Amino acid sequence: MHEASISHMQVLDWGLLPYGEALKLQEALVSERMAELSPDRLVVVEHPPVITIGRSGSLEDLRVPEEILNRSEALVFHVDRGGMATFHGPGQLVAYPILKLKIKDLHLYLKMLLDTVAAVLWSYGLNPELKSGRQGVWTGSAKIASVGISSRRWVTYHGIALNVNTDLRWFDTINPCGDPDEKVTSMERELGRRLDLADVKVRFIETFCRVFGYPTPPGVRKWPKERPPWLVLPAPDNEALDRMGSVLAPLHLSTVCENAHCPNLGECFGRGTATFLILGNTCTRSCRFCAVDKGVPGSEDKGEPERVARAVQVLRLKHAVITSVTRDDLSDGGAGHFVRTIETIRRRCPGVSIEVLVPDFGGSLPALRQILDVRPDVFGHNVETVAHLYPLVRPQAKYQRSLQILEYAFGRSLVVKSGIMLGLGETEREVLETIADLRRAGCSLLTMGQYLSPSKNHLPVVRYISPQEFEKWAETARSARFKGVAAGPLVRSSYHADEMISQLST
Repeated sequence: MHEASISHMQVLDWGLLPYGEALKLQEALVSERMAELSPDRLVVVEHPPVITIGRSGSLEDLRVPEEILNRSEALVFHVDRGGMATFHGPGQLVAYPILKLKIKDLHLYLKMLLDTVAAVLWSYGLNPELKSGRQGVWTGSAKIASVGISSRRWVTYHGIALNVNTDLRWFDTINPCGDPDEKVTSMERELGRRLDLADVKVRFIETFCRVFGYPTPPGVRKWPKERPPWLVLPAPDNEALDRMGSVLAPLHLSTVCENAHCPNLGECFGRGTATFLILGNTCTRSCRFCAVDKGVPGSEDKGEPERVARAVQVLRLKHAVITSVTRDDLSDGGAGHFVRTIETIRRRCPGVSIEVLVPDFGGSLPALRQILDVRPDVFGHNVETVAHLYPLVRPQAKYQRSLQILEYAFGRSLVVKSGIMLGLGETEREVLETIADLRRAGCSLLTMGQYLSPSKNHLPVVRYISPQEFEKWAETARSARFKGVAAGPLVRSSYHADEMISQLST
């Protein structure tokens, strides 16, 4: 058996191992983890032919008598997990995560596990589907991966089985997951070619680590996940970058364009626009989609508001966009600093419209009121993703809190704006619900863009959304009576913000 150790987790590759032996090893590893004697582990393995029946199943799920199966190549095991009958065999990638869950939510854990499989399938060009109320992953009408999980004192065991080059005839001996009409498929059948199981295994391990927040194991061969052609951008104009740098660098100012690795940096700098990032460039939160540095930030820079106003003046901006990192270390979350920046710009640059994109201030109404009292021309606060994914994407934020902030700003008769990312594993229904929630909260401006993973340590992209699909979402938002909508693979919160605000008067 091969072992690759990584920080806080071990990846164990057991090769081809009989199910009974693997089950005993699993039980030992679970006991070790419960006793805090070992780190989290991810086991990947293949099994000789075996049929497992979970707590919800029975011998009635077998189409061939148990004694006949036991005399053939496949043994029958009754296992302590949910689910009914399923098959494991050569050519199938089986993964057993043995994790002590930090967020005690088995539904979230199951969602993350299924998202991992879906992301791997997407990387091969397949179209995975998750079905409400049913456990597993489908492509079209056929099931391609089954799942059966259990936990003891929040330590997980059992896991997921992905049919890669599996001999599908074995599934004719059972009612898969208790459904006699269930169709089963494999990656080999769907793609019309045999796959390198080692490559699939590498993709699964790396994706699992990214989804669950572990570093990629050293020595694991990286796999390319090519971006679609509509996300391949020309090199930015170095002259435009130098020109913007000559303004910002002497003033010691940061932009979210640079700190968040925005794909539109070259275009926006070329237009002479930028989104100013105040209150430093170190965030106190650990959102798993954002490239901004995390850690302990420095103290407030009292001279920053004047320097931002000076940059607005030098760049001759007509519309200034101000955002910040989240500063949970400050008593007002940095709201006062926002106010001073807004007031300074107005004093030095009369006639310039101002848009703010603010954090949630920990839900503090006094902090929020400070900003609302100076009445920025556009009040922005992003929900970022759908409610169901908040514990995974924004573990220190709350979906309802963000909606309440937007609703409160709307109640003060401000123009309210928000944005969401697509491609993190949300469903169509969840996106529709989010659009409806934002409209009910009073948002009149909406941005929708493609999530792009900043690094291997961030959440992986589950799906790339085409420009055509983004246009459909834009039409959906317009039908919901949003006055301004920007939707596209490269759209970000402040992308062409000056043009969006002009839509309010048309």
